[in-house]
Amino acid sequence: MPVGGKSTVYFMIADPVDHAKSPGMFNGLFETENIDAIMVPVSFPVSGFETSWSSFEQMKNLRGMIVSVPFKGLAFAHCQHANPRASRVRAANAVIRQSDGSLLCDNFDGAGFVEGMKRNRHVMRGKRALLVGAGGAGASIAFCLAEEKVESLTICDIDGDRASTLARLVAEEFPQCQVTTGAPDPRGHNLVVNATPVGLKPDDPYPLDVDRLTAEMTVVDIIMQPRETRLLQRAKAIGCAIQFGQEMMDCQMELLADFLQVRGKVEVE
Repeated sequence: MPVGGKSTVYFMIADPVDHAKSPGMFNGLFETENIDAIMVPVSFPVSGFETSWSSFEQMKNLRGMIVSVPFKGLAFAHCQHANPRASRVRAANAVIRQSDGSLLCDNFDGAGFVEGMKRNRHVMRGKRALLVGAGGAGASIAFCLAEEKVESLTICDIDGDRASTLARLVAEEFPQCQVTTGAPDPRGHNLVVNATPVGLKPDDPYPLDVDRLTAEMTVVDIIMQPRETRLLQRAKAIGCAIQFGQEMMDCQMELLADFLQVRGKVEVE
């Protein structure tokens, strides 16, 4: 459907934004389902967030946004309403304008991760999980792993205070889960998750100690590009079960489409 003056506008905000897959995926959805809408990638520095967000609030035809690094926490703080998944991590990756003009946010990182794991029949319940990365996506995944009843969860981050704070919050909400902080060492774990951007570049180091991976482990990398990161290549060579980041994104796509209310909104001239 050609874009016109009546088209609904969605943004994908990130800095940088050139790696983002969401605009292409959503615009493909709009075309396939004959939806009069467009998603535009938008990038600006963190220092310009306040000015940019104020402009977004004034845009009458801006229906919603997908939010990525480094704006997830800022977007959450600037929305009038938040669903529980966003509130518990204080970070948003989706925003929708409600009928009264107020902004509602949610977070689908962890939900997309869990759904992707289930679709590929990777068991989480009862696992001893190592999560590397306590940022926006990592925090969301941490809560959802505990919610899925992993036996234990070790959280690792280069920012020790951030890892400790996340571990405390997850333990408070899910006391049945043994939550600790630790080093990026997979020994003693059977589910290993990289929730950092380490691996995006070909010369990046490994995000964890790959020499201590063993064949009975399941290794997950949430990075989408490259599809098979160096971590996943190494894990596969060892004999580990692996999970690609694209599965998480595909499942998030469905959840985001429902939240942003783009399904079935076909306009006939």
